[in-house]
Amino acid sequence: MPPTAPNTAEPAGMPHTAQNTAPNADTRARLAAALLGLALGCLALGPALGPGFTLLQDMVFVPDPAFSRFTFGLAGGAARVVPSDAVVTALAQVLPAELVQKLILLAIFVLGCTGAALLLPSRSMGPRLVAGAFYVWNPYVAERLLMGQWALLLGYAGLPWVVRAVWSGRRVAAAVLPAAVSGFAAMTVTAITALPVVAARRRFAVRVVAVLVGFSLPWLVVTALRPRGIAGDPVGVDAFAARADTPFGAVGSLLSLGGIWNAHAVPTGYETVAGAVARLVLTLVGAGFFLRGGLPYRRGLGVAAAVGVGVACVGVSEPGRQAFRGAVEVWGGFAVFRDAQQFVAPLALVVALGLGLLAERVAHDRVWVGALALVPVAVLPTLAWGAFGRLGAVPYPASWTAAREVIRADRAPGDVLVLPFESYRQFAWNGGRAVLDPAQRFFAVPGRRVVSNDVVRVGNLVVASEDPRAQAVERVLEGSSPDLPAAGFRYVLVDAGTAEERQRFGGWLGRAKVLVDADDLRLYRFDGPVAPVPAEQAR
Repeated sequence: MPPTAPNTAEPAGMPHTAQNTAPNADTRARLAAALLGLALGCLALGPALGPGFTLLQDMVFVPDPAFSRFTFGLAGGAARVVPSDAVVTALAQVLPAELVQKLILLAIFVLGCTGAALLLPSRSMGPRLVAGAFYVWNPYVAERLLMGQWALLLGYAGLPWVVRAVWSGRRVAAAVLPAAVSGFAAMTVTAITALPVVAARRRFAVRVVAVLVGFSLPWLVVTALRPRGIAGDPVGVDAFAARADTPFGAVGSLLSLGGIWNAHAVPTGYETVAGAVARLVLTLVGAGFFLRGGLPYRRGLGVAAAVGVGVACVGVSEPGRQAFRGAVEVWGGFAVFRDAQQFVAPLALVVALGLGLLAERVAHDRVWVGALALVPVAVLPTLAWGAFGRLGAVPYPASWTAAREVIRADRAPGDVLVLPFESYRQFAWNGGRAVLDPAQRFFAVPGRRVVSNDVVRVGNLVVASEDPRAQAVERVLEGSSPDLPAAGFRYVLVDAGTAEERQRFGGWLGRAKVLVDADDLRLYRFDGPVAPVPAEQAR
């Protein structure tokens, strides 16, 4: 925390300002909070820290990743993987990719716990650890982890550091870096958090805005280079709207830091009345103590939390969803607000700091402080041990590596098609967990594009593809005997599907040579001429 201005009275209700918090106290708190974050991370991830990769929902890491057009957001859909995939690929050049994944996941807990602890000005260690513990162990973190949204969580972990830097006007770029690595969703959440805080420190505003814009350029530039611009399907507003995952409805779930649209991302037992009541009371108590606490950045962070909750609640009502649909139709970039529950992140920080202030009130009683530090785990115990086994680590099958080597060694032109033409898979070798098809990353080689579908199905709703190439392929596959070489494909991968689907694919690929034939993957190659891809489908 920055020092307060000389001869300025201490804000009412603020137990200890950063001015009278000794530097060595910050050092001790930093170390203790980092160790606590590491312990909580190990407890939450559990089996995911074993050998292999954790593949769940949107969390896709692959061994020996290669830079490709997909890495830089130049292979079709919105630039959601920019620059996170490039950073992971770069790190994987010097460390094993599975180790990179585990270090990033643990870093979320260490960075978030330490940031929240240091943001709370206190001479006592206990209140800081209470704030740090809640910030990394709550429904928001649990649900986003089960969604596999590691990049968003990395940006979330950086929010306390952003508030600290924005208020002090120092090291803003370093504080924003986790969100910048994470991409457009995390940067949007960070901007909603940072701008109200810096509004109270106007002399820093231009610098903060410049940093936010500058770090957004990787995906802003890629988006601007798209010949057809960026499109967003308004159906996604309904598909990704916050939903009730507690007995208190959608708004009550959001105030409990839950409310995610994907029912499969809700921790086991989350819907129990006793647990739901405890989590709602905890957030309301924390928010109340924050608003009464007199922290110097209270007003700005409070406004950020209110804005975030407001954005999340807009999609709960039909008029709100209609407004979001209209915005997405005007400009596809507004699609970032479809998954509105992600914007309750500032509220999580508010609650964490408020619970720290509550612990400050009882700091004379170490038993009570210790109990408060354990409360987040007690009210959400099913996040432990990989969310009761829902997280795990598995190796990729040998057939995948064999197929990649065949594709990599071939210099003939032509792209790779992945069948079935669906975006999410449930591989037996991955324990049946639903995961975004890893093929685009796993089989990426220079000069050859891997094409898979980016349509998302949520219940009966279908969010249309954003990729012109995928849209064209979908039309080709509607025929009874699609001409895949004419559509620009030399290779076809079949990595899942029912027996009926595989039989149908076999009929399509009668002229192709089978190069890899295994239970979990089959690789086909067309040896004749392959048509070039039309320019309008190339990006």
